[in-house]
Order: sequence, then structure tokens, then C-alpha cells
Amino acid sequence: MTLDEVRALAEAIRGEVGKAVIGQQEIVDHLLVALFARGHVLLEGPPGTAKTFLAQSFATALGLDFGRIQFTPDLMPGDILGSNLFNFQTSQFTLTRGAIFHDLLLADEINRTPPKTQAALLEAMQERRVTLDGQTHPLSERFMVIATQNPIENQGVYPLPEAQLDRFAFKLLVGYPDHAEEARIVARYGDGGVGAKPADLGVMAVADADTLAQAVAATGAVTLSDSVVDYIVRLVRASRESADLIAGASPRAAVLLAGAARARAAIAARDYVLPDDVKALAPAVLRHRMVLSPAAEIEGRQAEAIVADLIARTDSPR
Repeated sequence: MTLDEVRALAEAIRGEVGKAVIGQQEIVDHLLVALFARGHVLLEGPPGTAKTFLAQSFATALGLDFGRIQFTPDLMPGDILGSNLFNFQTSQFTLTRGAIFHDLLLADEINRTPPKTQAALLEAMQERRVTLDGQTHPLSERFMVIATQNPIENQGVYPLPEAQLDRFAFKLLVGYPDHAEEARIVARYGDGGVGAKPADLGVMAVADADTLAQAVAATGAVTLSDSVVDYIVRLVRASRESADLIAGASPRAAVLLAGAARARAAIAARDYVLPDDVKALAPAVLRHRMVLSPAAEIEGRQAEAIVADLIARTDSPR
């Protein structure tokens, strides 16, 4: 697949998602980057901002096998992974697969389940496999997690541990639509069509497994110069040296940022990464990997402002 074809594929996916989801163009663009970079995404936003519907529409446009788990306080790891059940007819254990055995998994309200259950995703998100009763089961090469969480409520929720957060390539902030977009939403869905499925709204699959594999391969061939690699490393390391932070970004963050920058370049049909690609993606990659110091919290500092300062202070290649 050529890079022009990658760009055309991205445009087609945007168009299909746009049939169902009004606005959220930047979020869709980041989802495309994560898809081609084989990363996972955490969507954070208030209720009613179409986070779940966006994930469903995205999966429909990609033609991916879609699974959804509604995370609740009583959810157990076996509900996600599945379990080996004894079959009395065959006198053998048979694997009953959980919802994780899908191409695209929506982990809805992931912070409503305890860390023990959240941890069931760790191996799957990093290695694309799960282990049950000592036996390893591979997941799809296209396996991707889109998780959602509500930042407003703080009762009955369990903050995601650092190990879980670090598995997500992006944390995207889903905000409210502007006035014009909200008016279009009300005009389209105000007649009771809120529960419509993406397919009912005309969203069709414009990709398949082979097409996506070719797009991922084309993304991996994008040139990442030594100067841009050095810039990514310096930017990530600067987060660990900031006086505003107790902990900065991990080496995994640098690897994911490099892959995402390649994907952004590929979607633009460009066979090389620019420093601007890194700057554009750095907030989504770094914001959830920062632990603010007590002094920064007292001063009311925000992760967004700290990332902006890091970008401004880190010299980029010309």
C-alpha cells in the first residue's frame, strides 16, 4: 500500500464515522493515528459526549469484530478474559472466550471496576495475548482497546494505576460540542434516534483485515531521522527532570510517540516524520503519564500546561 492510499483510507474512515458522529474531528484523527500505530486509547469526558457511540462507529467503519465490556464494581477478570469450563460430555475443559477476544474492545467506564479486574487487560494490551490456567492464547493482530472514563464523578470509581495508564498510547479529552454542532446533534437525534446503531445511520465498512495490515506496514516504513529520535528522547526525558512532577514519562512513552508520529506522517501521505508531528501528538501521549508534585498541585498546575512548557523548552531539530 502506498502512502497516498493510506491517506485515502483515512479519509474514507473519517467520512464513514462522520455519518454518525457530529464533530469530534480531532478525536477521530487521533484514533486513526492510534490504529495505524497499533496503540490503545483512553477517552475521558463527561457523560453524553458520544464516547461509546464514537467507538462503535469507528469499529463499524473499519469492519472490525467489535466487543464491549461495561465495567462495574462487581466485574471479575474471568468476565473479561473468559474461563476454562469442564464439559461433562467430553470430560475435557473447554475455553469459553471472554469479550477480550475481539479486534476492537470497548472498555466502557473502565475506572468503575477494581484494580484487580483492570489488571486483566495488562498482558493483552502489551503483548496481545492472554494467559488462562497457565495456557497462552493469542489475540488478533488488530487488537485495540478503546477505554472510556468520566472525569466528573469521584464516588464508586477506582483510579487507574500507573501500569494500566502507561499501556495507553493516548489519553484524549472529549469535550462538549460547540453551539452549531450541538444544534446539528439535536436536529438529527432529537426525534428519538439516540439509540440508533451506526449501521442504521449508513456507516459502512471501508476496510478489512488485509487493508489494515497493509496500512500498518506502510506506516512502519515512514522514515524517522536520528535528529527526530533524539528530539523525542529529550522531550520524554525532560518530563522526568521537571520540578513540577514526581514521575515523568517512561521509555514506553518515547516508543509510542515515535510510532504515533510515523502514523501521523503516513496519514498525511508523507514518508518522513517532522518535529511538528511530535509536537502535535505529545500532549495526548504524555498527559496521563505525569504525576504532579504536591507543590504543583497546590499551585493549581495542570498536566496540559506542563506538557506545553516541556515542548517550549525542548529545542526541536530544524
